[in-house]
Amino acid sequence: MQKIIEQIQKLKKERKAIILAHNYQLPEVQDVADYRGDSLELSRIAAKAEAQVIVFCGVHFMAETASILSPEKQVIMPDKNAGCPMANMITASDLRELKNRHPKSVVVAYVNTSAEVKAEVDICCTSTNAAAVVSSFKDAEEIIFVPDKYLADFVSKKTGRRLITWDGYCPTHVKILPEDIIRSIRQHPRAKVIVHPECTPEVIALADEALSTGKTCEYVKKSEAKEFVIGTEVGLVYRLEQDNPGKKFYPASELAVCPNMKRTNLEKVLWSLEEMKDEVRVPDEIGKKAKKAIEAMLSIA
Repeated sequence: MQKIIEQIQKLKKERKAIILAHNYQLPEVQDVADYRGDSLELSRIAAKAEAQVIVFCGVHFMAETASILSPEKQVIMPDKNAGCPMANMITASDLRELKNRHPKSVVVAYVNTSAEVKAEVDICCTSTNAAAVVSSFKDAEEIIFVPDKYLADFVSKKTGRRLITWDGYCPTHVKILPEDIIRSIRQHPRAKVIVHPECTPEVIALADEALSTGKTCEYVKKSEAKEFVIGTEVGLVYRLEQDNPGKKFYPASELAVCPNMKRTNLEKVLWSLEEMKDEVRVPDEIGKKAKKAIEAMLSIA
């Protein structure tokens, strides 16, 4: 493994590349990355990066977002088949039909959507800033929020706004059940319980906090608590352990594994730098429209 890491580091310099890894990636991929983060953090880094090549270790919509923000850069994915089931639950034509039924609405799309869907919306959001985005439209008669119905429910409760929603969800987060949280609390009574806003309302109601992965990292670092139950994809536990020695972390459910996030490994990172293929590039017309929605999100974030 050390030889592969050395080859990656060498090629990275030659290609003038940076490696971005989402918090759900395998530990060895997180370790070799220049930056780790959630969707919002990585979106910001991709926009500001001076590198010529971005190796995006995540899922397809994330690499698309990087390409939209930096069309002059080469964005490559170590595994082009790493998709997002939630993002695939709504298409641009689905959204256009919904918009036709609600012509006066403001349209908000979770960043977990395709570039084609982003091109149809007024603004994007992440789990970090979704409530702030919705709250910014005080005068809107109606607000469409796609595709995650559970994040929409969380945001609606936070903001007091009724939202027009879509029947989308994250298959990984719905594997975390209320009984998992109850069992974890019994096993670790001193632990703070943090879950992701993509979880079901019943799970969120049992937690101390519902936070994005980035905000979870911030919360844990500042907290005086020494034990935490983590209700999100299990990959985040590795990062939390690395960043917070002396604190203990327990996944709420060992079943909360995203198979798409786990498709990327060190060998694939190396091969992507060697071959420079599987580039993600968004067509200009779609990219320009989607960029407006993403930049609107970044201005609020």
